[in-house]
Amino acid sequence: MYLERNRGDSAAWCLTESAAGRSSTALAVLFLLVCLFSSRAYADVGVVLNESLDTSVARITGSGHTAVYLSNICPETPVKLRLCRPGEAGSVISNYTRLGEDQRFEWNVVPFNIYLYGVENPEDRPLFGTAQVKEILEERYREKYLAAYCATKSCQTSNNAEWREMVGASLSRSMYIFVVATTEEQDRALIEEFNALPNRNHFNGMTRNCANFAERVINTYFPHATHGDYINDFGMTSPKAIARSFTRYGLRHPESQFRVWHIAQVPGTIKRSTECRTGTEQLYRSKKLLLPMLIFAYHELPVVTASYLLTGRFNPQSTSEKYPTVETSEAQHEIRQAKAADNAAQVERLEAEQSRERERVVGTAQEWKEYRGKFGPIVDQAEDDGMALGRHWADVFKRVDGESKISADTNGALWAEVHGPGGAVSRVGLSASNIFAPESDARLAYELMLTRDDRELKSPKHGRETMVEFKTDWAWLKQARDQESERLVESGGSAAGHARSSMIDLLH
Repeated sequence: MYLERNRGDSAAWCLTESAAGRSSTALAVLFLLVCLFSSRAYADVGVVLNESLDTSVARITGSGHTAVYLSNICPETPVKLRLCRPGEAGSVISNYTRLGEDQRFEWNVVPFNIYLYGVENPEDRPLFGTAQVKEILEERYREKYLAAYCATKSCQTSNNAEWREMVGASLSRSMYIFVVATTEEQDRALIEEFNALPNRNHFNGMTRNCANFAERVINTYFPHATHGDYINDFGMTSPKAIARSFTRYGLRHPESQFRVWHIAQVPGTIKRSTECRTGTEQLYRSKKLLLPMLIFAYHELPVVTASYLLTGRFNPQSTSEKYPTVETSEAQHEIRQAKAADNAAQVERLEAEQSRERERVVGTAQEWKEYRGKFGPIVDQAEDDGMALGRHWADVFKRVDGESKISADTNGALWAEVHGPGGAVSRVGLSASNIFAPESDARLAYELMLTRDDRELKSPKHGRETMVEFKTDWAWLKQARDQESERLVESGGSAAGHARSSMIDLLH
Protein backbone atom coordinates (compact mmCIF):
# COMPACT_ATOMS: atom_id res chain seq x y z
CA MET A 1 0.00 0.00 0.00
CA TYR A 2 1.01 3.61 -0.40
CA LEU A 3 1.61 5.30 2.94
CA GLU A 4 3.60 8.40 2.20
CA ARG A 5 2.35 10.50 5.08
CA ASN A 6 4.68 13.48 4.57
CA ARG A 7 6.18 16.01 6.99
CA GLY A 8 6.83 14.10 10.16
CA ASP A 9 5.09 10.91 9.04
CA SER A 10 8.46 9.27 8.55
CA ALA A 11 7.61 5.98 10.23
CA ALA A 12 4.92 5.00 7.75
CA TRP A 13 6.87 6.47 4.84
CA CYS A 14 9.70 4.10 5.71
CA LEU A 15 7.36 1.13 5.49
CA THR A 16 6.79 1.80 1.81
CA GLU A 17 10.28 2.84 0.83
CA SER A 18 12.09 0.06 2.68
CA ALA A 19 9.93 -2.49 0.89
CA ALA A 20 10.85 -1.04 -2.48
CA GLY A 21 14.54 -1.04 -1.66
CA ARG A 22 14.83 -4.23 0.32
CA SER A 23 17.27 -5.81 -2.11
CA SER A 24 19.91 -3.38 -0.93
CA THR A 25 21.10 -3.95 2.63
CA ALA A 26 22.65 -0.48 2.89
CA LEU A 27 19.46 1.23 1.83
CA ALA A 28 17.38 -0.93 4.17
CA VAL A 29 19.59 0.03 7.10
CA LEU A 30 19.39 3.71 6.14
CA PHE A 31 15.60 3.63 5.97
CA LEU A 32 15.45 1.78 9.29
CA LEU A 33 17.54 4.47 10.98
CA VAL A 34 15.31 7.18 9.55
CA CYS A 35 12.27 5.36 10.91
CA LEU A 36 13.71 4.91 14.38
CA PHE A 37 15.17 8.36 14.96
CA SER A 38 12.86 10.73 13.10
CA SER A 39 10.72 12.81 15.40
CA ARG A 40 6.96 12.58 15.36
CA ALA A 41 5.70 16.11 15.82
CA TYR A 42 2.09 15.02 15.67
CA ALA A 43 -0.12 11.99 15.30
CA ASP A 44 -3.00 11.12 13.00
CA VAL A 45 -6.55 9.89 13.19
CA GLY A 46 -8.43 8.56 10.19
CA VAL A 47 -11.80 7.22 9.13
CA VAL A 48 -11.35 3.78 7.54
CA LEU A 49 -13.94 3.15 4.83
CA ASN A 50 -14.04 -0.51 3.82
CA GLU A 51 -15.73 -1.60 0.62
CA SER A 52 -18.68 -3.96 0.73
CA LEU A 53 -18.05 -7.70 0.85
CA ASP A 54 -21.36 -8.35 -0.95
CA THR A 55 -22.30 -11.03 1.59
CA SER A 56 -25.32 -11.44 3.86
CA VAL A 57 -27.25 -8.21 4.37
CA ALA A 58 -24.51 -6.25 2.59
CA ARG A 59 -25.81 -7.70 -0.68
CA ILE A 60 -28.86 -5.54 -0.15
CA THR A 61 -27.43 -2.46 1.55
CA GLY A 62 -23.97 -2.25 -0.10
CA SER A 63 -22.94 -0.16 2.91
CA GLY A 64 -19.49 -1.60 3.62
CA HIS A 65 -17.86 -1.12 7.01
CA THR A 66 -16.04 1.64 8.84
CA ALA A 67 -13.37 1.75 11.54
CA VAL A 68 -10.89 4.28 12.94
CA TYR A 69 -7.14 4.45 12.31
CA LEU A 70 -4.98 5.80 15.18
CA SER A 71 -1.34 6.43 14.35
CA ASN A 72 -0.12 7.06 17.91
CA ILE A 73 -2.36 4.70 19.87
CA CYS A 74 -1.55 0.99 20.09
CA PRO A 75 -3.10 -2.05 21.78
CA GLU A 76 -2.02 -2.86 25.31
CA THR A 77 -4.45 -5.73 24.80
CA PRO A 78 -7.20 -6.13 22.21
CA VAL A 79 -9.50 -4.27 24.63
CA LYS A 80 -7.12 -1.74 26.21
CA LEU A 81 -5.35 1.26 24.65
CA ARG A 82 -1.93 2.85 25.22
CA LEU A 83 0.35 5.30 23.45
CA CYS A 84 2.54 3.70 20.80
CA ARG A 85 6.20 3.06 21.43
CA PRO A 86 8.95 4.00 18.95
CA GLY A 87 8.74 1.91 15.80
CA GLU A 88 5.07 0.95 16.21
CA ALA A 89 2.76 1.86 13.35
CA GLY A 90 -0.47 2.57 15.23
CA SER A 91 -3.72 0.66 15.30
CA VAL A 92 -7.27 0.30 14.04
CA ILE A 93 -10.22 0.26 16.46
CA SER A 94 -13.65 -0.97 15.43
CA ASN A 95 -16.83 -2.66 16.56
CA TYR A 96 -18.98 -5.27 14.87
CA THR A 97 -22.33 -6.97 15.30
CA ARG A 98 -20.60 -9.56 17.44
CA LEU A 99 -16.89 -10.09 17.74
CA GLY A 100 -17.55 -13.67 18.85
CA GLU A 101 -15.15 -13.57 21.79
CA ASP A 102 -15.75 -15.06 25.24
CA GLN A 103 -17.13 -11.73 26.48
CA ARG A 104 -19.46 -9.47 24.51
CA PHE A 105 -17.00 -6.64 23.90
CA GLU A 106 -18.13 -3.54 22.05
CA TRP A 107 -14.78 -2.97 20.35
CA ASN A 108 -11.38 -4.46 19.66
CA VAL A 109 -8.17 -2.71 18.71
CA VAL A 110 -5.46 -4.36 16.59
CA PRO A 111 -2.04 -3.22 15.33
CA PHE A 112 -2.34 -1.32 12.06
CA ASN A 113 -0.27 -3.75 10.02
CA ILE A 114 -2.18 -6.71 11.48
CA TYR A 115 -5.39 -5.04 10.35
CA LEU A 116 -4.10 -4.43 6.83
CA TYR A 117 -1.93 -7.49 6.20
CA GLY A 118 -2.28 -9.94 9.09
CA VAL A 119 1.40 -9.52 10.05
CA GLU A 120 3.34 -7.09 12.21
CA ASN A 121 5.95 -6.09 9.66
CA PRO A 122 4.78 -4.98 6.19
CA GLU A 123 7.91 -6.62 4.80
CA ASP A 124 6.17 -9.94 5.55
CA ARG A 125 2.83 -8.96 4.02
CA PRO A 126 1.17 -11.47 1.68
CA LEU A 127 1.33 -10.62 -2.01
CA PHE A 128 -1.57 -12.93 -2.84
CA GLY A 129 -4.87 -13.42 -1.04
CA THR A 130 -6.75 -16.69 -0.68
CA ALA A 131 -9.15 -18.03 1.95
CA GLN A 132 -6.41 -20.41 3.05
CA VAL A 133 -3.92 -17.57 3.49
CA LYS A 134 -6.38 -15.45 5.47
CA GLU A 135 -7.30 -18.33 7.75
CA ILE A 136 -3.63 -19.02 8.51
CA LEU A 137 -3.04 -15.37 9.44
CA GLU A 138 -6.23 -15.26 11.52
CA GLU A 139 -5.16 -18.31 13.52
CA ARG A 140 -1.71 -16.86 14.04
CA TYR A 141 -3.27 -13.67 15.41
CA ARG A 142 -5.66 -15.60 17.64
CA GLU A 143 -2.90 -17.68 19.17
CA LYS A 144 -0.51 -14.76 19.63
CA TYR A 145 -2.81 -11.93 20.71
CA LEU A 146 -6.31 -13.20 21.40
CA ALA A 147 -5.81 -16.36 23.45
CA ALA A 148 -7.02 -14.78 26.70
CA TYR A 149 -10.25 -13.58 25.06
CA CYS A 150 -11.01 -16.46 22.71
CA ALA A 151 -10.97 -19.75 24.61
CA THR A 152 -14.39 -21.10 23.62
CA LYS A 153 -14.78 -23.40 20.66
CA SER A 154 -17.19 -21.07 18.88
CA CYS A 155 -14.73 -18.17 19.09
CA GLN A 156 -11.87 -20.30 17.85
CA THR A 157 -13.64 -22.07 15.00
CA SER A 158 -16.66 -20.06 13.89
CA ASN A 159 -16.29 -18.15 10.65
CA ASN A 160 -19.00 -15.82 11.97
CA ALA A 161 -16.75 -14.57 14.77
CA GLU A 162 -16.10 -11.07 13.50
CA TRP A 163 -12.74 -10.60 15.20
CA ARG A 164 -11.53 -12.29 12.01
CA GLU A 165 -12.51 -9.21 10.01
CA MET A 166 -9.76 -7.26 11.80
CA VAL A 167 -6.96 -9.54 10.55
CA GLY A 168 -5.67 -8.98 7.03
CA ALA A 169 -8.63 -6.87 5.96
CA SER A 170 -6.94 -5.91 2.68
CA LEU A 171 -7.07 -9.57 1.62
CA SER A 172 -10.87 -9.30 1.56
CA ARG A 173 -11.53 -5.79 0.33
CA SER A 174 -10.22 -2.44 -0.79
CA MET A 175 -10.40 0.49 1.59
CA TYR A 176 -9.82 4.21 1.96
CA ILE A 177 -8.42 6.01 5.00
CA PHE A 178 -9.36 9.68 5.39
CA VAL A 179 -6.64 11.15 7.61
CA VAL A 180 -6.06 14.35 9.59
CA ALA A 181 -3.42 15.36 12.11
CA THR A 182 -3.96 15.20 15.87
CA THR A 183 -1.92 15.86 19.00
CA GLU A 184 -0.62 13.60 21.75
CA GLU A 185 -2.90 15.38 24.20
CA GLN A 186 -5.93 14.35 22.14
CA ASP A 187 -4.65 10.78 21.98
CA ARG A 188 -4.21 10.66 25.75
CA ALA A 189 -7.75 11.95 26.25
CA LEU A 190 -9.15 9.19 24.02
CA ILE A 191 -7.11 6.52 25.80
CA GLU A 192 -8.28 7.71 29.21
CA GLU A 193 -11.93 7.82 28.14
CA PHE A 194 -12.06 4.45 26.41
CA ASN A 195 -10.02 2.59 29.03
CA ALA A 196 -12.30 3.93 31.77
CA LEU A 197 -15.62 3.06 30.13
CA PRO A 198 -17.16 -0.42 30.15
CA ASN A 199 -16.41 -2.27 26.92
CA ARG A 200 -19.77 -3.97 26.50
CA ASN A 201 -21.51 -4.66 23.24
CA HIS A 202 -24.83 -2.89 22.64
CA PHE A 203 -24.68 -3.10 18.85
CA ASN A 204 -27.80 -2.44 16.84
CA GLY A 205 -28.09 -1.57 13.19
CA MET A 206 -30.07 1.62 13.62
CA THR A 207 -28.29 3.72 16.26
CA ARG A 208 -25.22 1.82 17.49
CA ASN A 209 -23.63 0.42 14.36
CA CYS A 210 -20.02 0.60 13.15
CA ALA A 211 -20.57 4.07 11.67
CA ASN A 212 -22.00 5.39 14.93
CA PHE A 213 -18.96 3.99 16.72
CA ALA A 214 -16.54 5.67 14.29
CA GLU A 215 -18.51 8.90 14.65
CA ARG A 216 -18.12 8.70 18.42
CA VAL A 217 -14.35 8.16 18.25
CA ILE A 218 -13.69 10.90 15.69
CA ASN A 219 -15.92 13.41 17.47
CA THR A 220 -13.98 12.80 20.68
CA TYR A 221 -11.05 14.40 18.82
CA PHE A 222 -13.00 16.98 16.84
CA PRO A 223 -16.55 17.65 18.08
CA HIS A 224 -19.14 17.57 15.29
CA ALA A 225 -16.51 16.66 12.67
CA THR A 226 -18.53 13.63 11.54
CA HIS A 227 -22.24 12.98 11.33
CA GLY A 228 -24.80 10.88 9.51
CA ASP A 229 -26.71 11.72 6.37
CA TYR A 230 -30.16 10.97 7.70
CA ILE A 231 -31.98 11.86 4.49
CA ASN A 232 -29.96 9.61 2.18
CA ASP A 233 -29.60 6.83 4.77
CA PHE A 234 -33.23 6.87 5.92
CA GLY A 235 -32.51 7.95 9.48
CA MET A 236 -29.46 5.73 10.00
CA THR A 237 -25.73 6.50 9.92
CA SER A 238 -23.72 4.80 7.18
CA PRO A 239 -19.95 4.30 6.77
CA LYS A 240 -19.91 6.45 3.63
CA ALA A 241 -21.69 9.33 5.40
CA ILE A 242 -18.99 9.37 8.09
CA ALA A 243 -16.23 9.47 5.45
CA ARG A 244 -18.02 12.21 3.53
CA SER A 245 -18.59 14.48 6.54
CA PHE A 246 -15.01 13.94 7.75
CA THR A 247 -13.70 14.88 4.30
CA ARG A 248 -15.64 18.11 4.46
CA TYR A 249 -14.21 18.79 7.92
CA GLY A 250 -10.65 18.18 6.73
CA LEU A 251 -11.02 20.44 3.70
CA ARG A 252 -12.54 23.23 5.81
CA HIS A 253 -9.51 23.12 8.12
CA PRO A 254 -6.27 23.51 6.15
CA GLU A 255 -4.24 23.04 9.34
CA SER A 256 -5.59 19.47 9.59
CA GLN A 257 -3.21 18.17 6.87
CA PHE A 258 -6.01 16.18 5.29
CA ARG A 259 -5.22 13.36 2.84
CA VAL A 260 -6.73 10.08 1.69
CA TRP A 261 -4.94 6.75 1.39
CA HIS A 262 -6.27 4.10 -0.96
CA ILE A 263 -5.43 0.49 -0.09
CA ALA A 264 -6.39 -1.90 -2.88
CA GLN A 265 -7.53 -5.43 -2.18
CA VAL A 266 -4.65 -7.88 -2.45
CA PRO A 267 -4.85 -9.88 -5.71
CA GLY A 268 -5.95 -13.47 -5.25
CA THR A 269 -8.88 -15.86 -5.30
CA ILE A 270 -11.07 -14.09 -2.72
CA LYS A 271 -14.11 -12.45 -4.27
CA ARG A 272 -13.49 -8.82 -5.18
CA SER A 273 -15.12 -6.23 -2.92
CA THR A 274 -17.56 -3.68 -4.30
CA GLU A 275 -17.85 0.06 -3.83
CA CYS A 276 -19.83 0.99 -0.72
CA ARG A 277 -22.99 3.08 -0.99
CA THR A 278 -25.45 5.14 1.00
CA GLY A 279 -29.12 4.19 1.15
CA THR A 280 -30.47 6.29 -1.72
CA GLU A 281 -27.37 5.58 -3.80
CA GLN A 282 -27.96 1.84 -3.48
CA LEU A 283 -31.57 2.22 -4.58
CA TYR A 284 -30.50 4.47 -7.45
CA ARG A 285 -27.60 2.33 -8.69
CA SER A 286 -28.46 -1.26 -7.80
CA LYS A 287 -29.95 -3.20 -10.71
CA LYS A 288 -31.34 -5.89 -8.44
CA LEU A 289 -33.31 -3.30 -6.44
CA LEU A 290 -34.45 -1.17 -9.37
CA LEU A 291 -37.16 -3.57 -10.59
CA PRO A 292 -38.80 -4.01 -7.13
CA MET A 293 -38.71 -0.22 -6.72
CA LEU A 294 -40.40 0.26 -10.09
CA ILE A 295 -43.09 -2.27 -9.18
CA PHE A 296 -43.77 -1.50 -5.52
CA ALA A 297 -42.52 2.05 -4.96
CA TYR A 298 -42.60 3.85 -8.28
CA HIS A 299 -44.00 6.99 -6.63
CA GLU A 300 -41.01 7.16 -4.27
CA LEU A 301 -38.36 6.43 -6.91
CA PRO A 302 -38.16 10.03 -8.25
CA VAL A 303 -37.76 11.30 -4.68
CA VAL A 304 -34.96 8.82 -3.97
CA THR A 305 -33.23 9.70 -7.21
CA ALA A 306 -33.45 13.45 -6.59
CA SER A 307 -32.20 13.10 -3.03
CA TYR A 308 -29.14 11.16 -4.13
CA LEU A 309 -28.29 13.33 -7.13
CA LEU A 310 -28.76 16.63 -5.29
CA THR A 311 -27.41 15.87 -1.81
CA GLY A 312 -25.91 12.40 -1.57
CA ARG A 313 -23.11 12.06 -4.09
CA PHE A 314 -19.63 11.30 -2.77
CA ASN A 315 -16.93 9.30 -4.57
CA PRO A 316 -14.14 7.98 -2.30
CA GLN A 317 -11.97 6.98 -5.26
CA SER A 318 -12.10 10.44 -6.83
CA THR A 319 -11.40 12.01 -3.43
CA SER A 320 -8.36 9.77 -2.93
CA GLU A 321 -7.07 10.76 -6.37
CA LYS A 322 -7.65 14.44 -5.67
CA TYR A 323 -6.06 14.52 -2.19
CA PRO A 324 -3.54 11.66 -1.94
CA THR A 325 -1.01 13.72 0.07
CA VAL A 326 -0.85 16.67 2.43
CA GLU A 327 0.61 18.79 -0.37
CA THR A 328 -2.42 18.33 -2.60
CA SER A 329 -4.92 19.40 0.06
CA GLU A 330 -2.77 22.36 1.15
CA ALA A 331 -2.43 23.42 -2.48
CA GLN A 332 -6.20 23.38 -2.77
CA HIS A 333 -6.47 25.85 0.10
CA GLU A 334 -3.79 28.07 -1.44
CA ILE A 335 -5.57 27.96 -4.80
CA ARG A 336 -8.77 29.21 -3.18
CA GLN A 337 -6.84 32.06 -1.58
CA ALA A 338 -5.16 32.96 -4.89
CA LYS A 339 -8.52 32.96 -6.67
CA ALA A 340 -9.97 35.23 -4.00
CA ALA A 341 -7.05 37.59 -4.56
CA ASP A 342 -7.59 37.39 -8.32
CA ASN A 343 -4.00 36.20 -8.80
CA ALA A 344 -4.29 34.18 -12.01
CA ALA A 345 -0.57 33.48 -12.32
CA GLN A 346 -0.42 32.07 -8.80
CA VAL A 347 -3.48 29.94 -9.44
CA GLU A 348 -1.93 28.50 -12.60
CA ARG A 349 1.35 27.70 -10.84
CA LEU A 350 -0.35 26.05 -7.84
CA GLU A 351 -2.68 24.00 -10.01
CA ALA A 352 0.27 22.72 -12.05
CA GLU A 353 2.14 21.72 -8.88
CA GLN A 354 -0.95 20.06 -7.48
CA SER A 355 -1.49 18.14 -10.71
CA ARG A 356 2.10 16.89 -10.75
CA GLU A 357 1.81 15.69 -7.16
CA ARG A 358 -1.41 13.83 -7.90
CA GLU A 359 0.04 12.24 -11.00
CA ARG A 360 3.14 11.16 -9.08
CA VAL A 361 1.00 9.15 -6.69
CA VAL A 362 -1.99 8.07 -8.75
CA GLY A 363 -0.51 8.02 -12.23
CA THR A 364 -2.10 9.26 -15.44
CA ALA A 365 -4.36 7.41 -17.86
CA GLN A 366 -1.54 7.52 -20.40
CA GLU A 367 0.96 6.07 -17.94
CA TRP A 368 -1.32 3.14 -17.10
CA LYS A 369 -1.95 2.60 -20.83
CA GLU A 370 1.79 2.43 -21.49
CA TYR A 371 2.28 -0.22 -18.83
CA ARG A 372 -0.56 -2.27 -20.31
CA GLY A 373 1.10 -1.98 -23.71
CA LYS A 374 4.38 -3.26 -22.30
CA PHE A 375 2.78 -6.09 -20.38
CA GLY A 376 1.14 -8.02 -23.25
CA PRO A 377 4.40 -8.99 -24.99
CA ILE A 378 5.87 -9.98 -21.61
CA VAL A 379 3.07 -12.50 -21.08
CA ASP A 380 3.45 -13.77 -24.65
CA GLN A 381 7.17 -14.33 -24.07
CA ALA A 382 6.50 -16.11 -20.78
CA GLU A 383 4.02 -18.43 -22.47
CA ASP A 384 6.55 -19.11 -25.24
CA ASP A 385 8.90 -20.18 -22.47
CA GLY A 386 6.37 -22.79 -21.35
CA MET A 387 4.50 -21.01 -18.56
CA ALA A 388 0.87 -22.14 -18.55
CA LEU A 389 -0.49 -18.81 -17.44
CA GLY A 390 -3.77 -18.82 -19.27
CA ARG A 391 -5.48 -15.51 -20.01
CA HIS A 392 -7.22 -14.90 -16.71
CA TRP A 393 -5.37 -13.41 -13.78
CA ALA A 394 -6.78 -15.86 -11.21
CA ASP A 395 -5.59 -19.04 -12.96
CA VAL A 396 -2.16 -19.19 -11.34
CA PHE A 397 -3.52 -18.18 -7.93
CA LYS A 398 -6.07 -21.00 -8.08
CA ARG A 399 -3.47 -23.52 -9.14
CA VAL A 400 -1.03 -22.58 -6.39
CA ASP A 401 -3.78 -22.42 -3.78
CA GLY A 402 -5.36 -25.72 -4.82
CA GLU A 403 -2.18 -27.74 -5.33
CA SER A 404 -0.15 -26.56 -2.36
CA LYS A 405 0.20 -26.62 1.36
CA ILE A 406 0.57 -23.06 2.67
CA SER A 407 2.22 -22.27 5.98
CA ALA A 408 3.53 -19.24 7.86
CA ASP A 409 6.90 -18.82 9.56
CA THR A 410 7.29 -17.18 12.97
CA ASN A 411 7.04 -13.69 11.43
CA GLY A 412 3.93 -14.53 9.44
CA ALA A 413 5.71 -14.73 6.08
CA LEU A 414 3.96 -17.31 3.91
CA TRP A 415 5.35 -20.29 2.04
CA ALA A 416 3.64 -22.62 -0.42
CA GLU A 417 4.75 -26.16 -1.15
CA VAL A 418 3.37 -26.79 -4.62
CA HIS A 419 2.92 -30.36 -5.80
CA GLY A 420 3.73 -30.88 -9.45
CA PRO A 421 3.76 -33.80 -11.91
CA GLY A 422 5.42 -37.00 -10.74
CA GLY A 423 5.27 -36.03 -7.09
CA ALA A 424 7.73 -33.16 -7.47
CA VAL A 425 7.40 -30.46 -4.82
CA SER A 426 8.44 -26.83 -5.34
CA ARG A 427 8.61 -24.24 -2.57
CA VAL A 428 7.75 -20.61 -3.27
CA GLY A 429 7.45 -17.56 -1.04
CA LEU A 430 4.09 -15.78 -1.07
CA SER A 431 5.16 -12.70 0.90
CA ALA A 432 7.12 -9.57 0.07
CA SER A 433 10.00 -10.74 2.26
CA ASN A 434 10.51 -14.21 0.79
CA ILE A 435 9.22 -14.42 -2.78
CA PHE A 436 12.81 -13.82 -4.00
CA ALA A 437 14.53 -15.83 -1.27
CA PRO A 438 17.15 -18.31 -2.56
CA GLU A 439 14.93 -21.25 -1.62
CA SER A 440 11.88 -19.77 -3.41
CA ASP A 441 11.23 -21.36 -6.81
CA ALA A 442 12.18 -18.72 -9.41
CA ARG A 443 9.75 -19.93 -12.08
CA LEU A 444 6.76 -19.93 -9.75
CA ALA A 445 7.76 -16.55 -8.35
CA TYR A 446 7.82 -15.13 -11.88
CA GLU A 447 4.42 -16.65 -12.72
CA LEU A 448 2.94 -15.19 -9.54
CA MET A 449 4.35 -11.72 -10.15
CA LEU A 450 3.13 -11.80 -13.75
CA THR A 451 -0.31 -12.72 -12.47
CA ARG A 452 -0.26 -10.05 -9.78
CA ASP A 453 0.66 -7.32 -12.27
CA ASP A 454 -1.94 -8.62 -14.72
CA ARG A 455 -4.56 -8.29 -11.99
CA GLU A 456 -3.54 -4.71 -11.19
CA LEU A 457 -3.49 -3.59 -14.81
CA LYS A 458 -6.96 -5.00 -15.49
CA SER A 459 -8.64 -3.78 -12.30
CA PRO A 460 -10.97 -0.79 -12.11
CA LYS A 461 -9.55 2.22 -10.32
CA HIS A 462 -11.13 1.40 -6.96
CA GLY A 463 -9.60 -2.08 -7.05
CA ARG A 464 -6.04 -1.34 -8.13
CA GLU A 465 -2.93 0.06 -6.48
CA THR A 466 -1.62 3.57 -6.82
CA MET A 467 1.07 4.19 -9.41
CA VAL A 468 3.66 4.47 -6.63
CA GLU A 469 2.84 0.93 -5.52
CA PHE A 470 2.58 -0.46 -9.02
CA LYS A 471 6.05 0.78 -9.90
CA THR A 472 7.34 -1.29 -7.01
CA ASP A 473 5.44 -4.30 -8.38
CA TRP A 474 6.92 -3.66 -11.81
CA ALA A 475 10.41 -3.60 -10.32
CA TRP A 476 9.67 -6.90 -8.59
CA LEU A 477 8.44 -8.34 -11.88
CA LYS A 478 11.79 -7.37 -13.38
CA GLN A 479 13.60 -9.05 -10.48
CA ALA A 480 11.49 -12.20 -10.89
CA ARG A 481 12.22 -12.20 -14.63
CA ASP A 482 15.94 -11.84 -13.96
CA GLN A 483 15.94 -14.85 -11.64
CA GLU A 484 13.94 -16.97 -14.09
CA SER A 485 16.19 -15.88 -16.96
CA GLU A 486 19.26 -17.00 -15.03
CA ARG A 487 17.62 -20.35 -14.43
CA LEU A 488 16.83 -20.68 -18.16
CA VAL A 489 20.42 -19.83 -19.10
CA GLU A 490 21.78 -22.44 -16.71
CA SER A 491 19.45 -25.12 -18.03
CA GLY A 492 18.86 -24.26 -21.69
CA GLY A 493 21.94 -22.87 -23.40
CA SER A 494 21.78 -20.40 -26.28
CA ALA A 495 18.01 -20.59 -26.91
CA ALA A 496 17.45 -19.67 -23.32
CA GLY A 497 20.00 -16.91 -23.73
CA HIS A 498 17.92 -15.52 -26.60
CA ALA A 499 14.80 -15.71 -24.41
CA ARG A 500 16.66 -13.88 -21.67
CA SER A 501 17.57 -11.06 -24.07
CA SER A 502 13.97 -10.82 -25.27
CA MET A 503 12.64 -10.63 -21.74
CA ILE A 504 15.13 -7.92 -20.81
CA ASP A 505 14.08 -5.85 -23.82
CA LEU A 506 10.40 -6.19 -22.99
CA LEU A 507 10.68 -4.98 -19.42
CA HIS A 508 12.80 -1.90 -20.11
